[in-house]
Amino acid sequence: MSREDKEAQEDELLALASIYSEDEFKRSETAPGGEICVCLDLPPNFSVAIKGDCASNEYMGSFEDIVSFLPPIILDFELPPGYPSTDPPAFKLSCKWLSPSQLALLCQRLENLWEEYAGGVVLFAWMQFLKEGTLEYLKINSPYEIQLCEFGPKCIRNNSGISDSCSATGPAEAVIWDKRAIQDVESVAALIDCILDFNEAQQKKCFDSKWYMCNICFSEKVGSECTHFKKCEHIYCNACLKDYYTVQIQDGQVQALNCPEPKCSSVATPAQVKLLVGEELFSRYDRLLLQSSLDLMADVVYCPLLNCQTPVMLEPGGTMGICSNCNYAFCTLCKMVYHGVAGCNITTEKLVEEDLEEDQDEKLFEEDLEEDQDEKLVEEDLEEDHDVFTPEKLILVREEYLEADAAGKKLLEKRYGKHKILKAVERKSTEWLETNTQQCPNCNASIQKDGGCNKMICRKCNKDFCWLCFAVLSTENPYDHFKDISSGCFNQM
Repeated sequence: MSREDKEAQEDELLALASIYSEDEFKRSETAPGGEICVCLDLPPNFSVAIKGDCASNEYMGSFEDIVSFLPPIILDFELPPGYPSTDPPAFKLSCKWLSPSQLALLCQRLENLWEEYAGGVVLFAWMQFLKEGTLEYLKINSPYEIQLCEFGPKCIRNNSGISDSCSATGPAEAVIWDKRAIQDVESVAALIDCILDFNEAQQKKCFDSKWYMCNICFSEKVGSECTHFKKCEHIYCNACLKDYYTVQIQDGQVQALNCPEPKCSSVATPAQVKLLVGEELFSRYDRLLLQSSLDLMADVVYCPLLNCQTPVMLEPGGTMGICSNCNYAFCTLCKMVYHGVAGCNITTEKLVEEDLEEDQDEKLFEEDLEEDQDEKLVEEDLEEDHDVFTPEKLILVREEYLEADAAGKKLLEKRYGKHKILKAVERKSTEWLETNTQQCPNCNASIQKDGGCNKMICRKCNKDFCWLCFAVLSTENPYDHFKDISSGCFNQM
């Protein structure tokens, strides 16, 4: 290698490294050469399609989508000792969405450029052509149908340099054989994934590098500090969205994590929520979202035992639910122990009477006694309390149980029966709900009114309704109900 060629090669490689990023140019560490990745500038609304069967029959059907970016054309090159004075660079050209025939035409064009430069350095000119001239040179327009050719034992090169066998998804075409042209495709499914993933990654990269105005704090923020709602194209800074969503999640309004723009229906994805609010708050969001989804399902109820609350799937038309966690069988109407075809009766006196009858079962008491370390003390307590277990006594035991610590609760469960005490506690909750709450007219959720106006909003289904007549109100202007002269709630807000 002459000193002039060596200096020219070194200068050219240094110039490329200073002009292009590492994603576009990587210099080889072992030999004079490297890898050039060229990402084309596509026209707006560029449509890409794969139609019909691929050559290996691994994919049936079609794919079509609009993309802003396609995977790069990759030029691997090595500079021979005689470059640039006498010898051209040795190279290979590979791409996932260009056919071998198209890549072969590009290889020929690179050779022609080398001849035009007549012994001068040519790598920069190659890069410029590939980036700016590929689409025009190959006459690629939207919609573009990707052609997939399979080169194997059946692909035979004839004397004219044309392949006699090629399977393509588009119109059949003769394929110019060039061993430097490589269509790097493992399968059609892998190609589709690669196109979609690359397009999304490049869009994110472009978004992160630009500046945007947040319509909440009215400050300009770089895209990497913002969230983009793709459906509506609205953009807000992460700091404002974090505060906005944190308040909603803490209030249990997980169904309303939408774009802050008024009347916009775009909703934040779980991935966006997690990135904004962090792991701990996202766990609450995820749990409440699942719970709210189950609440809206007519065939799902919760186990009525307060220490369980596992969702239970109901059989169509049935009234019995069996908890998969604690195996408690209950009536889905009154939430008490399943009573078969007998009518629901959940008065306090009846509850005490039924529990006393259940406690007469010697097997039940033997099981309770076996769990206690002091069997003799428990037996004496049971004998003493059976005679005086009145409704008043039930209320006292219930209050004692609610105020007791873990050890005290366990002892009371041994003395009176865990099943009986839990049902008494549940009965208190039911009585409180019946006395202090009303049901949402849309989803039947229990709601307590502790002040404010008579326009209510259900935290479960987010519907507005009137507390006076329980009419579901208009979503756009719920206050019209109280302005309507013909309404019985006129001026009663």
